[in-house]
Amino acid sequence: MDPEERGNEDFGSGFRHVESFLEMLSAERGAAANTLEAYRRDLTRFAARLAARGVSIEAADTDAVRDHIQDLARAGLAPGTSARHLSSLRQFYRFLFAEGIRRQDATAGIDSPRQGRALPKVLGEAEVDALLAAARAVKGAGGIRLTALLEILYATGLRVSELVTLPLSALPREAGVLIVLGKGAKERMVPLGGAAIEAMTAYRAVRGHFLPRGREVKWLFPSRGASGHLTRQRLAQLLKRLAADASLDPARVSPHVLRHAFASHLLANGADLRSVQQMLGHADISTTQIYTHILDQRLRSLVQAHHPLATPSLTDGAGEGEP
Repeated sequence: MDPEERGNEDFGSGFRHVESFLEMLSAERGAAANTLEAYRRDLTRFAARLAARGVSIEAADTDAVRDHIQDLARAGLAPGTSARHLSSLRQFYRFLFAEGIRRQDATAGIDSPRQGRALPKVLGEAEVDALLAAARAVKGAGGIRLTALLEILYATGLRVSELVTLPLSALPREAGVLIVLGKGAKERMVPLGGAAIEAMTAYRAVRGHFLPRGREVKWLFPSRGASGHLTRQRLAQLLKRLAADASLDPARVSPHVLRHAFASHLLANGADLRSVQQMLGHADISTTQIYTHILDQRLRSLVQAHHPLATPSLTDGAGEGEP
């Protein structure tokens, strides 16, 4: 039997403190059931390792914790997963220290595994063009709606939840902007390009086709489902199907990927990070900085193209004698 599947009673009396720790997380910090289960799983794994050596989890020292984290890495776990295990152990041993059960924190001085920040999945401009062409080729009201959805996503970078819950009043009149209610009930204005405005105007003429039994609802993109509006799951399905029509890998296409494409293509074409932050609705610019690799690439291109020493002429000095 895998040691992680053994009963908690096999891990020594120290596992009682694990239960107390989990109770504290639930009662004092309001930890969700999934969070508590993740802590329990991580601590059980460590307790199983210690039990095989005759050590209780409450008695583990810093070397035991460090060896455990290193073994997780050697076993092929991603740095992020190893870091989560270490975070579970940190919280647990800080709890033991605060409760006076231990005199020292067994995780003190242990650095978290280095994690490379994952870059967002992005479609190229030509790939987005292929998606738009495939949407325009879809016949009937469904194609007109799909084109409008895609144009809005790519023109604004809206979160999928923001898009499907746009109210009918969000339809632009003259200003050419959408008023979006984002996270934390914060409103922001997002400008629309001409193509997106045209797509929305065309969609307005067929919107009644999607109303539930002809009954008016407040949503810009109504549906006959229980929510009354197009769901994020249905939108994702439509985009997957559209990707196949455009000869793209459906696994690479989602509403969130189009949000990334919006931000990345803006930056690649000269937009500044602060403006992109405002349009994405990020409260903190540090969230938007995941796209700085695009800025780095653009700056390198600018230097190569315009700095006099970046691309010296092949004819420099040709035919000249000694001074």
